[in-house]
Amino acid sequence: MAPKNDIPKFYVSWTTVTYRSVLGMIALVAAIAAGISYFTFPEPTKRAANNSLSFLLQLTDRIAPGKTSSKPAAGQQQASFTMLEGTVRVKKANSNSWVNADYTLPLEKGDVVQTGSEGIAKVVFPDGTNYNLKQDSLMVVQENSSNEEQQTQVAVQLSTGTVDLTTGTYTQGSKSQVIVGGATASFAQDSSALVHNDPRGDQHQILVKRGSGEVTRGAETVNLAGYESVSFKNESPRLEKQKEIAPPTLIAPANMMPIFLSDQQESIQFYWSPVPNTAEYHIRVSRNPFFSSTLFDRRVNEPKVMLPNPGEGAYYWTVQAVDAAGKESVDSEKNRFTIIRKGPENVSLALEIAPFVQHGHVLELRGKTEPHARIMVNGQEVPVIQSDGTFQFFTPPLPNGENTITITAQNAKGGVRTMQKKVVIQ
Repeated sequence: MAPKNDIPKFYVSWTTVTYRSVLGMIALVAAIAAGISYFTFPEPTKRAANNSLSFLLQLTDRIAPGKTSSKPAAGQQQASFTMLEGTVRVKKANSNSWVNADYTLPLEKGDVVQTGSEGIAKVVFPDGTNYNLKQDSLMVVQENSSNEEQQTQVAVQLSTGTVDLTTGTYTQGSKSQVIVGGATASFAQDSSALVHNDPRGDQHQILVKRGSGEVTRGAETVNLAGYESVSFKNESPRLEKQKEIAPPTLIAPANMMPIFLSDQQESIQFYWSPVPNTAEYHIRVSRNPFFSSTLFDRRVNEPKVMLPNPGEGAYYWTVQAVDAAGKESVDSEKNRFTIIRKGPENVSLALEIAPFVQHGHVLELRGKTEPHARIMVNGQEVPVIQSDGTFQFFTPPLPNGENTITITAQNAKGGVRTMQKKVVIQ
């Protein structure tokens, strides 16, 4: 029998490895693999990285809800331009000098926007409210903020001129206001209105076109519904409320649509919705959105008219309803159309459009047509088309909501091909 101290002994030893060490090694191996993959297959690696990041963000949000929420922070916010035509200037709140407006210039509390005699601008606020500032107007951003409940407060002061506005669909308790001549107009969500201020002529007017609003001046408050307005002078003791004439809805030519006319077609038909209790209609056609000059300026008794073909190019048109007393409504929407010469029916033309790429309010269009053809996007010509017919085009900034994009190709033989797509900008 062997002694006990001769029994073989076994020793077990270990090294402590933490989860952090394991994760670090995995991360190092993954980083090396990713680096090799990137240099070998750059595009697939980018896509995989984006997908992985998206997955991790979703996983993090499930583990700690609210930590990665995209909900905007409370406090002051910024507005932006989505349309600029002609002369538009901005004076920042912290500056005494004016600068030319551009799409990259944000608007903040205290900033001033001024349009020239041939200038218009569209400003969109984070709550979805947009302000179309007409010619010879001056507007000050008085408030643009949001609280923790995502209730927004937007207020502008119209010092002079005219603003055509549409409110967004915002959280209950939010406010969208215009201050004019010492009165404050507040508008409900999904409403549209026209506000005019002429301090020299002492004329101030607020018109609700759709939805509802209220105007407060001193201790007096007046509620407004569709096509009701209030007007006042500085010395007026009370606000004067009245019912306004509604303008017609334009039907054809439709907005942003091309019209193909042969050389033999000498006229174009315009028609719009009839307006009750209207004696006549006032139609105007212009080459510019300011209507500073007009090609046609006519009064007609019916909601339609044939006008001479003005030739190839882009045009704008608007109609007002006129009652028996000669009082005119506000302008209808200003529709834009483009006349394109129509070629033979049997001429075919290739046109391929890739899926749109959205960059904020701007769309990137890529496509291909036959060499030497023309391409127009919403009536605006694409400046560069490659020798093989491929093209790229960036649209001007588009407003929130549904937008129609019309792409038209035309070759030297008169062949025409049109494609139309709808996109929603949020």
